[in-house]
Amino acid sequence: GAVLTVDSLRDQRELGFVSRAPRWAIAHKFPAEKATTELLGIDIQVGRTGSLTPVARLQPVTVGGVVVSNATLHNEDEIARLGVKPGDTVEVQRAGDVIPQVLRVVKDGGGALWTMPHQCPICGSDAVREIDAKGEEDVRRRCTGGLVCPAQAVERLKHFVSRKALDIDGLGAKQIQLFHEKGVLKGPQDIFRLAEAIEAAGLPPLEEWDGFGKVSARKLFDAIDAHRTVPFARFLNGLGIRHVGQTTSQLFARTFLAWDAFWTTVVSAAEEGEGSEAWEALAGIDGIGATAVNALCDFEREAHNREMLAALLSELTIEDEAKAASDSPVAGKTIVFTGTLERMTRDEAKARAGALGAKVSGSVSKKTDLIVAGPGAGSKLKKAAELGIQTMTEDEWFDLIGGA
Repeated sequence: GAVLTVDSLRDQRELGFVSRAPRWAIAHKFPAEKATTELLGIDIQVGRTGSLTPVARLQPVTVGGVVVSNATLHNEDEIARLGVKPGDTVEVQRAGDVIPQVLRVVKDGGGALWTMPHQCPICGSDAVREIDAKGEEDVRRRCTGGLVCPAQAVERLKHFVSRKALDIDGLGAKQIQLFHEKGVLKGPQDIFRLAEAIEAAGLPPLEEWDGFGKVSARKLFDAIDAHRTVPFARFLNGLGIRHVGQTTSQLFARTFLAWDAFWTTVVSAAEEGEGSEAWEALAGIDGIGATAVNALCDFEREAHNREMLAALLSELTIEDEAKAASDSPVAGKTIVFTGTLERMTRDEAKARAGALGAKVSGSVSKKTDLIVAGPGAGSKLKKAAELGIQTMTEDEWFDLIGGA
């Protein structure tokens, strides 16, 4: 590209600036260079969240000084719009002079129409296009394999041991990556069989690995053993089921209290389908929608997931959720925390409010009953004032719940 400027310092000073740029200069980006080549085939890449992305495999061609042999096709709708098929001659460019993309078909190669696979090419699980609450179909097709899909495994394992899930000290992203590469950590159940897996793989004991010693290895195994009993909500969140995050997991836990009762309902909903009594028992929970329930059912229907869950439950005890207090001063109220909390973390505040029977929201609305505001509270506090919602400081919050 090029930047065109007024060639006079006096005129530049007179023209001045707007908030983000000078008035005396303008940037001009040259059109991206294009080239034509043959589309040899269409491959599928599976991302860490399970998204299937079609990628054009091209006869190598130079575009803007760079040899391009692959280009994104984004999703199956884009392929249908372009009408591309293996064997076609296509026009490509590097979008923003960076990302290669297919623009159009220049010549029909007469090949067969290409269709998006409905199974993950990595693990064989169903690949689906989700329907949101408005009835609109997701443009991306996603693998439902979750933790058992190698393409997703590392990132999902990192989530399983993260602070908001099992929170295993000493088992972070670096260690997860290492153990996965060594072939001793494929699914979350393997975490609790790590020593045995290392021995079975014919590898030296962990204390002899680079970066480990006798003390650090023992600390890691002790930390893993300390998490063989895990709270219901943390366990569910740790499974990394799409649309079933921390808040949704807490809502399920506070409703069902016991894991067995909850998962029995999920199994029934998966077998009997949408609209069944079990499905309605899940979707009828305040704050839970059809999207989350269908995601749970999709997870349960996959044999890989059932096997993984059974293996995991043979290693763990899921702790029942404590019944929320019904006689606390905040029971049944919707609370929003905003600003900096000084006597507790945000997660601790949410957990305490939930245990007292309150519902914690991240946004202010007419349904909000109470705002707990710390230093730095901004737009949420202003909106609360406009809606006439009660606000209090963190100290006043502790005074309110002190005896609860």
